[in-house]
Amino acid sequence: MPVPNPVILSNRASIISQLRAVLPADAVIDDAIGLRAYECDALTAYRCAPLCVVLPRDTAQVSTVLRICHRAGVPVVPRGAGTALTGGSLATADSVVLGVARMNDVLEVDYANRFIRVQTGRTNLSVTGAVAQDGFFYAPDPSSQLACAIAGNIGMNSGGAHCLKYGVTTNNLLGVRMVLMDGTVIDLGGAHLDSGGLDLLAVVCGSEGQLGVVTEAILRILPAPEGARPVLIGFDSNATAGACVADIIRAGLLPVAIEFMDRPCIRATEAFAHAGYPDCEALLIVEVEGSPPEIDAQLARIRKIAERHNPVALRESRSDDESARIWLGRKSAFGAMGQMADYICLDGVIPVSQLAPVLQRVEELAIDFGLQVANVFHAGDGNLHPLILYNANAPGALAQAEALGAEILKLCVAVGGCLTGEHGVGVEKRDLMGVQFSPADMEAQMRVKDVFDPGWLLNPAKVFPLAISAGRRAGDGGKAGGAA
Repeated sequence: MPVPNPVILSNRASIISQLRAVLPADAVIDDAIGLRAYECDALTAYRCAPLCVVLPRDTAQVSTVLRICHRAGVPVVPRGAGTALTGGSLATADSVVLGVARMNDVLEVDYANRFIRVQTGRTNLSVTGAVAQDGFFYAPDPSSQLACAIAGNIGMNSGGAHCLKYGVTTNNLLGVRMVLMDGTVIDLGGAHLDSGGLDLLAVVCGSEGQLGVVTEAILRILPAPEGARPVLIGFDSNATAGACVADIIRAGLLPVAIEFMDRPCIRATEAFAHAGYPDCEALLIVEVEGSPPEIDAQLARIRKIAERHNPVALRESRSDDESARIWLGRKSAFGAMGQMADYICLDGVIPVSQLAPVLQRVEELAIDFGLQVANVFHAGDGNLHPLILYNANAPGALAQAEALGAEILKLCVAVGGCLTGEHGVGVEKRDLMGVQFSPADMEAQMRVKDVFDPGWLLNPAKVFPLAISAGRRAGDGGKAGGAA
């Protein structure tokens, strides 16, 4: 982490006093015990308590907080629900964490035009909860959807199990209200198909809190499908399961989801959810939706493709309850694996055609590093989530796990993929950005941040290599860190 600014630290009392003057009494946290809840996100290997935490309730309060911090040169770390897996909301010691958790209202629902407008502290699953009784749903469904906030979904461009058919956050985001670092409030996009001018909404989605604090979002809602049914397909190897996925996609089929789990994940999640998963080396959960005849026709084609790969198990769900348990198991996989060991959860993307060889190579790399890797991921769009198991109490174990993770992510890029699909870069991958992007590529990205946040005060020490971003913040154009 960067060295904290001593001037800011010496003015801590004054900064907190200014924030308390414009926010409710319970909206500023500065005691040591209260700050511990904000010293990390779901990447718990790295921790740093912030200067203080503020919990505004609306856009106006966010604007006021940012104006105060901007005048004092205080960095601000936007935070949704703290479920980020890459250190995306990790604080610095001289920063103010701005949490949006209390901003969770539904502001407008328009079924005729199929959108909902919400404050971005609202949880992902509760967006669907607000419209489900009227036969609609919000499509992106990260595994953490019960807890994760729309703010974080926008920051990381999150996806989920059903992104194969419905896309990720950017495909379901119509507009945002965002506050810039100097307190300026801007609106991008809107409740319509498209807007004129540059597509700045697409720049903001996935920007990891680097450009502004998104306080409101207009989200696309869709009519719920008539029905859906998952099928479990077990195989005797990861590579065979990967080859089956590639064949399903090659055949032109578009299931709503194709999820992959290997033996360690199968065992852990079955013990937790009792979903009836088969005992096999690799498992696919393939779900299709539509009318009963459509579902039957799609599953018949999928069965035919799977049978060419000699599955050891192939079973369709027989009831809504069984379907619910199948998905409970998949969405509980990360938590269930935590009962087995400490782990790092990676997030790389590869072409679907490369699934079989990449999974084989990951197995080989794990052996080389003397570590176990469990796999659970969105196979339909090639979004890998290898879980590297290690003992956090063993000296050097974290560094060894991170080194293996770096090799796996480099592999993803080498086969034509990229460093991240939905978890973002954060702290975890910032030093790997040069693997995928040239200095000129990163310079172009940093110039975008220069426009939105000239002082580089928003979400410091994330996304770009630390030396480069530190130089940018110091005002030397990144030359101190070697940027072009």
